[in-house]
Amino acid sequence: MGAGAVGLAAFTGPPTQNSRSKPQSAATYVMSAEEQDVRKPAALMKASDDFKQALIEEEGVRYTVYRDVAGYPTVGVGHLITPEDNLRVGDRISEERVLSLLEKDLQTAERGVRILVGDLPLYQHEFDALLDLVYNVGLGNVSESKSPRLNAAIEAGDYEQIAAELDYTHAAGKVARGLEFRSERRAQMFMDASYDNPRDS
Repeated sequence: MGAGAVGLAAFTGPPTQNSRSKPQSAATYVMSAEEQDVRKPAALMKASDDFKQALIEEEGVRYTVYRDVAGYPTVGVGHLITPEDNLRVGDRISEERVLSLLEKDLQTAERGVRILVGDLPLYQHEFDALLDLVYNVGLGNVSESKSPRLNAAIEAGDYEQIAAELDYTHAAGKVARGLEFRSERRAQMFMDASYDNPRDS
């Protein structure tokens, strides 16, 4: 793990305890270990701490704006620069801004998963795998027109077929080795609830 990921340890932190005495909104709901054994509506889910750590390992943490493998200006934890960011390649940002961008990007991706799956209930690890996909490729690339087989599998409630459709390995029209590893990790997250990095085995 790089120095940036260590600096973001507070972001993932220890698992949050769920208080059963207070009702929680979907925005703050955290599932207990027992509840993770039951599929739930995506509307009740947020990124798990295990997912956040895996995301940081996959994306890395960069404080200086750079171009990703597809040539897009990027910073922080895989944040694609937008005009509103007012940043150019070579600009440097603070850890506070990295965290702010990461939180906003995660919220956007969480909403994207909810749109993608609709009423299909998910285990936490299945939600996290789909969250990784949406975070990595964007909601537009998992739309019905761009990913018809994934959407058909979701519509049919075919969880094995959903896992088979999590394989996105191209950037700028070419196969990227890092995306192959990431797709493998995403599939094992979805099927086996394993967040381990396949590069370590």
